[in-house]
Amino acid sequence: MPVATNLVELRRELALANRIVAHEGVIDAFGHVSVRHPDNPNRYFLSRSRAPELVEPEDFIEYDLDSVPVRTPSHSQYSERVIHGEIYKARPDVNSVCHHHCAAFMPLLATGSDYIPVFHLGAVGGIAPPYWDQQDEFGDTNMLVIKPEEGASLARALADKWLVLMKRHGVTVAGTSIKDCVFRCVYSARNAAYQVQAMTIGQHVASLSPGETRLAGDIGGTTTGVTRSWEYWTMRVAKAGNAVEAAKPAKVKPAKAKPAAKKIGKPSGKPKAKVAAKKKTAGRRR
Repeated sequence: MPVATNLVELRRELALANRIVAHEGVIDAFGHVSVRHPDNPNRYFLSRSRAPELVEPEDFIEYDLDSVPVRTPSHSQYSERVIHGEIYKARPDVNSVCHHHCAAFMPLLATGSDYIPVFHLGAVGGIAPPYWDQQDEFGDTNMLVIKPEEGASLARALADKWLVLMKRHGVTVAGTSIKDCVFRCVYSARNAAYQVQAMTIGQHVASLSPGETRLAGDIGGTTTGVTRSWEYWTMRVAKAGNAVEAAKPAKVKPAKAKPAAKKIGKPSGKPKAKVAAKKKTAGRRR
């Protein structure tokens, strides 16, 4: 699938990712999407603290994997940035992370019910992805993941999976790219909604088999599914009047023309002294 080829385009794609997950109902005022630096795996980009639907390409702060800004930012930062840094630190294969509190997942998180794929695109979340309960290791907290040790604990719970469910809190999703991460976010949320609706019927909810889940989970990487979905979501954001402007090439100021060098050659006309002498002589004759 196409990927951003430079940092300008990468920032635009990441801004668009934040707006897409907001528009598709995965994220509201809270939550965030990040991306690993394509040229330095020990850095990542995450927006300054603002609602995802408003994120601009200029909002991104560059962090090291300890979630310390590379340069002192002029704006406030997300408090839960260690979620991203610690996952990038633990998983070299992960290049994008999203943390959200999607309403579709909340009934599962409140009851501790397993997520199961109930349709083929729901396979992006796997079968019964791991749960993480902050209280087990850290006791009573304000439920925010703000300490490096909390982020590292969450990353251990994620292990080699792509989703980790956070009891009474939300979900963290990992992806191999920005588009892959967004694809997993949207379709796992869609699956969670279908699963909860099916559970209300009161009958057994059928899950994809492990083999079906593995094969259906490959759809994103082996077909045009991710690219097609990204184009669709981009169009929906644009129709809503919230498109991100295309990256424009930097303006290069034309160099100022240097003044032409004076030519050095034979002096034109007669020497000044002789001219002056001739003028005096002409005056006497008059």
